[in-house]
Amino acid sequence: MSNQAFLRVSAYFLFATALFAQNPQGAPSPARGMFDQMDVDKNGRLSREELPERLRANFDRVDTNGDGAISREEHEAVVNRMRQQQQAGKGAPPQARALPPEIEALRDLPYAGTDNPRQKLDLYLPKVRKSDKPLPIIVFIHGGGWRAGDKSGGISHLARFVQSGDYAGVSVGYRLTNEAQWPAQIHDCKAAIRWIKAHAGEHRLDASRIAVWGTSAGGHLVSHLGTSGDVKDLEGTLGAHLDQDSRVTCVVNYFGPENFLTMVRQPSTIDRSRGGDYPEALLLGGPVPEREQAAQEASPVTHVSQGDAAFFTAHGTKDPLVPFAQAEEIHAALQKAGVPSLLQEMTGGGHGFRSPELDARVKQFLDLHLRGIQTEIVTTPIVMQPGK
Repeated sequence: MSNQAFLRVSAYFLFATALFAQNPQGAPSPARGMFDQMDVDKNGRLSREELPERLRANFDRVDTNGDGAISREEHEAVVNRMRQQQQAGKGAPPQARALPPEIEALRDLPYAGTDNPRQKLDLYLPKVRKSDKPLPIIVFIHGGGWRAGDKSGGISHLARFVQSGDYAGVSVGYRLTNEAQWPAQIHDCKAAIRWIKAHAGEHRLDASRIAVWGTSAGGHLVSHLGTSGDVKDLEGTLGAHLDQDSRVTCVVNYFGPENFLTMVRQPSTIDRSRGGDYPEALLLGGPVPEREQAAQEASPVTHVSQGDAAFFTAHGTKDPLVPFAQAEEIHAALQKAGVPSLLQEMTGGGHGFRSPELDARVKQFLDLHLRGIQTEIVTTPIVMQPGK
C-alpha cells in the first residue's frame, strides 16, 4: 500500500476507533459497533453520504468490490487490519501531525466546569497574526446525527482560516444522545460560546465577532445558536460564565435539520414514520410525532426573529438524509424576518460535498461579516458531480 493510501485508510480507522469509544455498550466487536453507529438508515451498508464528510475521500478504497457501498465485511477488514498494524507499531500517525505548522493548538479546554470529555473545546491560534487587533473567531461544531463524531475533525475546516493569520478557530465537543437528550446539546454549545467570550481577552480574541459553522447535526446546532440567542429559556446554566450571552454574529450551516415537525413528513432514506431509533427521535427521547413540543423547541426555524445572526446555508438537492426543503424553509423564514440569509444550492449534491467554489463563497461570507470586507457574494447553484 502506498504511503498516501495508508494515510487515507488510517484516517478512516482513527475516526471509527473514536466513534466506538464513545458508545461501545452492547457491540459484539469494536468494528461491528463502529459500523452500526455510522449506518444511519440501518440497511447493513454504508453509503458515501453516511460517512462523515472528512472520510468520503477514503470511500473507494474501503469499498473494495466497487459496488457503491461499504459492506460490514469491508468495514471490519479495514478496521481490523489497521488495528493489527497499530499494535505492531506501524499504526496511523497521531492527529497532531495533521496540524499545520503555522497553527498553535490548545486542546481539551473545559468550558462547562466539568471533567466530561465531551464538554471540552479545542482552540486554534495563528502563530503569526496579520494585525495587532483581536482576532475574529470561527467556531466549528461537528455532525454525526447527535450520536457520533467528535471535535477533532474541526481543524480540517478551520485550518485555512487560522493559517491566514486573520482568524482564530475553535472546535466544540458536546454530549451525544447516548449520554443526554435535548436540550443538553444546545446547552453545551451555548456554554462553549459563553466560555469563548469570557476568555477572549487572554487570547486576544474579538468576542463581538463570532461565526459558527456546522455540518448536518452540527448544522442544526449552529442554526439554533443563530436563531435562539435571545431565548433565555434555552441558555441553560452550565459553566461559570452566565454573565455572558450566547449570541453569535453569523452562521454557516451545511445541510442541517431546521424543522423536525416538517422533516418527519418529507421523503428520506430514513424511515421516520415508525419506531424511535432514528436520529431525531433519539435526540428528543421519542418519535417526533409523540414529542411535538420538544420537536418544536429543538427546531431552529421556531426561534427566527428580527436581529438574528446572518446565515449562509449550503444544501444538496439530492440529500438522502436531510431533505433540501429544510434549507428552503429556514431561508424563507429568515428572509421574512428581515435577517440576512443566503441559500447556496448544491445541485445534485448529497449529504456532504466538496467544492472550491463553495469554499470561496464561504470565505467571502465570513470576511464580510467578521472583518467588514465588502463584497458581492454570488449564490448561483453549484452543480455537483457524482461522488463530490
